[in-house]
Amino acid sequence: MRLYFLRHGKTEWNLESRYQGAGGDSPLLPESYAEIHQAATFLKQVTFSHVYASPIKRARDTALTVLNDLPDDIPLSLLSRLEEFHLGRMEGMTFTDAKKTFPAEFEAFRNAPDKYKPVEIGGESFQELINRMTPAIQMIVHANGGADQNVLVVSHGAALNAEINALLGTPLAHLRDRGGLTNTSTTILETTDNGASFQLIAWNKTDYLKRQLDATDTI
Repeated sequence: MRLYFLRHGKTEWNLESRYQGAGGDSPLLPESYAEIHQAATFLKQVTFSHVYASPIKRARDTALTVLNDLPDDIPLSLLSRLEEFHLGRMEGMTFTDAKKTFPAEFEAFRNAPDKYKPVEIGGESFQELINRMTPAIQMIVHANGGADQNVLVVSHGAALNAEINALLGTPLAHLRDRGGLTNTSTTILETTDNGASFQLIAWNKTDYLKRQLDATDTI
């Protein structure tokens, strides 16, 4: 069974290098829809049994746009466990302002997940996010288990980065080692033992996007 993890399309806050967690949501950029269609062209090669998405609008709109391009009548389920990190007081702040105001939290969130203690900002830790998301992924695997089954999961950059690495058995301190996930990128995992373990097939696949990427595309 393969799980295709798609990060939502680029938004206004992504372009502005502004924190956009579960409590914030800015619209997809108009040009992002073209890139979502490009992702869908790649995903058309795969037969999906189900699509799951975060209910936050930027992820939901990405999932619906992809679904409209896929040839089959594929069910869509929205799962709150697939939401982005809850970022508390950093929500909506530019990276520059967050670094000045919450330097310890800013540095740890980006570079030292095991040291990220978001108590002061009222946020969600990496372990709390993993504890929230993993039951959803296990439910998805068990609901769609079987040889040659594929599911699409549409979610958010920081959340997917943490959860995918956790599924691969990456220690908390090293969740960021593979780098970030680009808007409208696809990462593919495979499980052959009903979710007991996962293997990485492709990380942060963006070769179907038809423009030069820049730093604001990747967390």
